[in-house]
Amino acid sequence: MLEHDIDANRRRILVAAGASTLVGASGLPLSAMAQEAPKRGGHLRLGISDFSTADSLDPTKLHTQFENNIHWLLRNNLVEVGPGGKLIPELAESWSASPDAKTWTFKLRSGVQFSDGKPLTPADVIFSFKLHLGDQTKSGAKPFVSQIAEMKADGPNTLVFVLKDGNVGFPALTSYAGLFIVPDGTTAFDKGIGTGGYTLAEFQPGVKAVLKRNPNYWKAGRAHFDSIELIGIKDSTARANALLTGQLDAYQAVDPKTVRLLERNNAIRINRVKSKAHYVFPMQVDQAPFDNPDVRLAMKLAIDREDIVKRVLGGFGAPGNDHPLSAAYPMFLEGMPQRRYDPEQAKSLLKKAGHSDLRVQLHVSETPFAGATDAAVLFKSHAEKAGINVEVVKVPEDGYWTSVWNKRPLVTSRWSGRVNEDVILSLSYTGDGIKAGWNETRLNDDKINGLVASARREFDEAKRRQMIGDVQQRIHDIGGSNVFAFADFIDAVSTKVRHGELSGEWMLDGARAGERWWFA
Repeated sequence: MLEHDIDANRRRILVAAGASTLVGASGLPLSAMAQEAPKRGGHLRLGISDFSTADSLDPTKLHTQFENNIHWLLRNNLVEVGPGGKLIPELAESWSASPDAKTWTFKLRSGVQFSDGKPLTPADVIFSFKLHLGDQTKSGAKPFVSQIAEMKADGPNTLVFVLKDGNVGFPALTSYAGLFIVPDGTTAFDKGIGTGGYTLAEFQPGVKAVLKRNPNYWKAGRAHFDSIELIGIKDSTARANALLTGQLDAYQAVDPKTVRLLERNNAIRINRVKSKAHYVFPMQVDQAPFDNPDVRLAMKLAIDREDIVKRVLGGFGAPGNDHPLSAAYPMFLEGMPQRRYDPEQAKSLLKKAGHSDLRVQLHVSETPFAGATDAAVLFKSHAEKAGINVEVVKVPEDGYWTSVWNKRPLVTSRWSGRVNEDVILSLSYTGDGIKAGWNETRLNDDKINGLVASARREFDEAKRRQMIGDVQQRIHDIGGSNVFAFADFIDAVSTKVRHGELSGEWMLDGARAGERWWFA
């Protein structure tokens, strides 16, 4: 069944590709494009795979990549993450810290206006951060904003943050998706008021959004298009066909199985970026049977990671090792033995745990990543040799992140990575992450919680590296994350589109393609 589906997908793409001349991949190298002077004008159409009819412009309700992309067209953060993870001053032009990293002072840019004409002030930043502190909020930014003891203005353009404890990486936290700056007192978030390069013309959640260039944008050398259209398209073949037939200028989440076929079209460029993204089948450790550590380890031993990377990712990635940090993170733990497929050891562990005839349901859709269903079917095949019956339950695409993910004991998930180790670990592997609703395995381990907090305030890089390494090892050993792959980001782009060096933080150039790219 799996091979049949793959072949059918290839045939559909080839039919569409046949309408164009099939030659070698073309397009200027990144270095040449970066040297081109950006050109103003045109209407950019971006295909987005991850969206929902529940999408909104409320910064505290951020679940999909459609929301990421539209927010960063309409709004800014204090700090931007550029290619290579470099921190770039955005609404904050500079920052400094006290010797204990508990007090941080940010200088805001002067002359910045919101799209409704209101000038940016420290009060807007304070209001925007406080949005994420409500008792009922499930904002992913809550664990980070909760570190702040006090926020106060010190003059018209200076903002002071006093933290509950030192955090040497605090500026990076302000770049987090969700910590977008909106006007003080905002309640009608879907008007899209912000300081960004574009203004909102139309927003149909689950369908599309249309934006127009902000003529008063404060950031030089950005926001080149006259208008941008974000179009939600779930099916990977439909996204490919839309690009091949000229209905899109770029799309993200390319199905790896179609890359070679797309490269044969001389009007298309494939952007492959090494990223921090990982693919995972998370097990909720507070739910049977995954509350048993031997069952969790058996599940991890019952998956052939190399097979999935080869057959589903098409080699565009690397096997995962049951923790969230890839080699793209500076404090990735080198030398940890790679966990291998071992169905016999898995059988032994299940017998010890009293689960020799283990039956589990794995909920899946294509929303997390293209090929997720194929990966689940392969896992089912691998696990059968360990005596595990994995029932693959296909669920609706719409509302996957809000109705299935983190609601079922075993699901399919994707993490696009985060700006630094503290952010990804705090959000997805600590008690604070559980409170925020983002710790998908519900692992709440005192040792991990303590190490993450200690690393946050440790100035000595070697000591901090050791702590982060210990966290990776412990998640690998006892956690509920069956991390089977680290994935490259693959976007397909018309050769009419130009850009500089690409970011690996999110797909489509850190979800900022609309602001950073231009037409030739």
